[in-house]
Amino acid sequence: MRRFPVMLFAAGFGTRMRELTAHRPKPLVPVAGKPLLDHALDLCSADIVTHKVVNLHYLGDQIADHLRGQNVALSREDPILETGGGLRAALPLLGQGPVMVLNTDAVWTGQNPLAQLAAAWDDRMDALLLVAEVRHATGHTGTGDFLMDADGRLSRANGAPGMVYLGAQILRTDRLANVPQTVFSLNLLWDQMIAEGRAFGLVHKGGWCDVGRPESIPLAEALLA
Repeated sequence: MRRFPVMLFAAGFGTRMRELTAHRPKPLVPVAGKPLLDHALDLCSADIVTHKVVNLHYLGDQIADHLRGQNVALSREDPILETGGGLRAALPLLGQGPVMVLNTDAVWTGQNPLAQLAAAWDDRMDALLLVAEVRHATGHTGTGDFLMDADGRLSRANGAPGMVYLGAQILRTDRLANVPQTVFSLNLLWDQMIAEGRAFGLVHKGGWCDVGRPESIPLAEALLA
């Protein structure tokens, strides 16, 4: 199986967590006795990942202290750069070629999501996003993000029932150099890739819970239990 560098997003303000993130960054909020960030790092096994990069902004020193002594590179942002700008800023640490990207505000059960992505990646893809049907996306509110055809190619759901993006993907990064904005979302790249038929989805083989709100923590702990 091919291995990839991985970017873990940990810079956000966590405003949906309300008082839980007043003095603590969301990646350090505990779920089942372990910070969310550690749940994400547990997925980054050496047979899948070459090296790990975590971006920092809000209360970033707490995350840096938490990771001290671990083999994790840090990409500090000031100002915060959103997902696209943050990934581009971390490229000197990640290196050339496709990278894995993982949000740190979810928990997973079943097959390792990064292993699933690595096994399914091929050269016809510019992006491979892990997805699930809305009914299997615990803690998610709203409709799906994407529609997926029989070949796995993605299109925007545009309000129709569809597949939920779970916050794990493999992405080619060469298009980042062409974005004029400093602060931008990876949605810009996804739309280009969708238009060219080079954005694909993969259904997660297991459970998933979005831990973006306080009320999602007991849902996540029940899933893990």
